[in-house]
Amino acid sequence: MAAPSENQAVTILIVDDDETTRTKLREVFESAGYRAVTASEAPSALRVLSGVRCSLVLLDVEMPSVDGLALCKLLRAQPSTSKLPIIVLSESDDESRKVEAFAVGADDYITKPSSSGELLSRVGFHLKASQREWALMGSNRELSFLSDIGRGLLRALEPDQLVRRVAGATYEATNASLCAVYVTVDSENNAACVFDREGSAEDESMLHLDKLQDWLTSADAVSSLLVIDKVDLLIKDDQHVIEYRAPLRFGGRAKGALVVAFDRPEDCSETERRLIDAAAQQTALAAHICSLYQAARQTSVSLAKEVEKQTAEAEAQRRFIEAIIDSLPLSLYAIDRERRVAAWNRNRELGELGMPRGEVLGKNIFEVLTRQNRQVLDREFEQVFSSGEIIRIEQETTTQKGETRYWLISKIPMWADTSGQVSHVITVGEEITERVEANRAVARAEKLAAVGRLAAGVVHEINNPLATISACAEALENRLKEGEFDSSPAVEDLREYLGLIRSEAFRCKSITNGLLDFSRTRTSEHVIVNLGDVISSVARLLSHQKRDMPVEIRVDV
Repeated sequence: MAAPSENQAVTILIVDDDETTRTKLREVFESAGYRAVTASEAPSALRVLSGVRCSLVLLDVEMPSVDGLALCKLLRAQPSTSKLPIIVLSESDDESRKVEAFAVGADDYITKPSSSGELLSRVGFHLKASQREWALMGSNRELSFLSDIGRGLLRALEPDQLVRRVAGATYEATNASLCAVYVTVDSENNAACVFDREGSAEDESMLHLDKLQDWLTSADAVSSLLVIDKVDLLIKDDQHVIEYRAPLRFGGRAKGALVVAFDRPEDCSETERRLIDAAAQQTALAAHICSLYQAARQTSVSLAKEVEKQTAEAEAQRRFIEAIIDSLPLSLYAIDRERRVAAWNRNRELGELGMPRGEVLGKNIFEVLTRQNRQVLDREFEQVFSSGEIIRIEQETTTQKGETRYWLISKIPMWADTSGQVSHVITVGEEITERVEANRAVARAEKLAAVGRLAAGVVHEINNPLATISACAEALENRLKEGEFDSSPAVEDLREYLGLIRSEAFRCKSITNGLLDFSRTRTSEHVIVNLGDVISSVARLLSHQKRDMPVEIRVDV
């Protein structure tokens, strides 16, 4: 039974076996503005109720075959007529008869004959009571429906979930023949679900999408629309005759539609339309939330990819920088202001003093470099932290094999934040042993060059008197050859002395030439020397110098 409404004509069914009574009652109700239909017996009354929406039944008790009380009990047992107002008419005023009538479900009992005024008054009272009851039932039904669909939409963040839940809930709540929900997620994506006659969820293939989209973009999509023209129906089905479509509007534009189809116009009552409109309002809000969620999720996915990309790039850059630092032929480490080790390159892991990076990072530097003077080292660090200037120190170490190594230690300030203070100190150790040894070799060479220059000067000073001596000796030899000293008894001694002078002058000249060769860094020339001649010359020189001494010199070569 449908709920009575002020917008519909109220229909009253009169069931009485007496034709005169039926006609009289029909005239009374029609004169009061009601629509009246009649039946003479119970079976015909049931046939009328199956085809006509009646708002009240006026039932005579005394009827042949099936009496009025049995028909009343039957109507109360059927779901479609269980809440239909029933007024029993009877010629009997017996109290037991009244009790029996109320026991089978009658709403009122009127004794014949009764005045038209009383009859209309009682009928009007029961119709208003029925309207109030149906209004209350409709409100409860709407509240229950809205509560159920609201709870379901709270968990529907995916478009497919949203359209499926709304279509299914509206299909069941309105007892519709078919129900469709179409939602536009964004400019490229949409979702649709159609519940068919068997209650199965189908996709958008059951919709005339071109018609639906044309309607959504038209000026008619600002409010709900009742469609009875089959040409304009949106759901692909040959049996339904009416559709009620409600736009899903949010923010001034239609984001989709809720379309409900019925096989009979009377099935799409005001109550059903209110339910559909309420569902459309909640669906529009849920669709907007769903769109925001999808956009946020897409943004988060894009952001996650970008973060992952930047993280990978930063990690690759970090590894590249570490590879560069590890490839440098330098020993490098860095500490923070608390003197904790923040970096430790591969060269710091090698050698006699090397330590693995994993054992060092995060430790206090003084717990690591235990062989160095803590006070001196801390003073150097503090100088860099406070001044922000680079300091360089040369150090000398001795290996376990006793080899000396030389190092250039540079302590470099680093600003890793915007505080303006030095946040870290980078210590770089470079072995300069080869450089130091090369510098020392150069110094030695320069010293030897200076000695050579001094020797050259001395040689030049010696060569001048030596040349004079040689010239004088040569002049005496010439005079001796000419016989100028033949008369002298010491002529032989003179000849011997001049020979000694010539040979020794020659030897001095060789020495000075050798010194000049050294000072000029010329390539030396090797000559063959007769050792016998050298010894004989030395013996002759000694024999003349030691002539007054009893020394005998023999040369046996």
